[in-house]
Amino acid sequence: MEAFYSILENGFEWLISYAILLIEFIGVSVLMISVVRGVVGLLTKKEHVRLELAEGIALSLEFKMGGELLRTVSVREWNELLILGAVILLRAALTFLIHWEIGLETKKVLPPAPSDSVGKKSGKG
Repeated sequence: MEAFYSILENGFEWLISYAILLIEFIGVSVLMISVVRGVVGLLTKKEHVRLELAEGIALSLEFKMGGELLRTVSVREWNELLILGAVILLRAALTFLIHWEIGLETKKVLPPAPSDSVGKKSGKG
């Protein structure tokens, strides 16, 4: 029975390690594609380049954080967990700042939506 648990544990660790690689590869790919699209947009003077680049960076950070969170499953020592926690906090802070930047950029780019109260008559509905 102990051999079965050992095989199961090894298989689980193998699955986790390849899932982490896949998720982080997707994050790096999204970042590279976003940067290339940003450079092309900059050279062609496309509108909203900053917004699209920030959204791509935010998406790639989400994938990288997903890989880090999955990595916590296989952590064996407290030192590793502390380092991993610090990396996750740093990436979360970066994601927060980028989403804040996206919000500011969206307010610049998109006109404000008309208010619901404008044009309504008071009295009978």
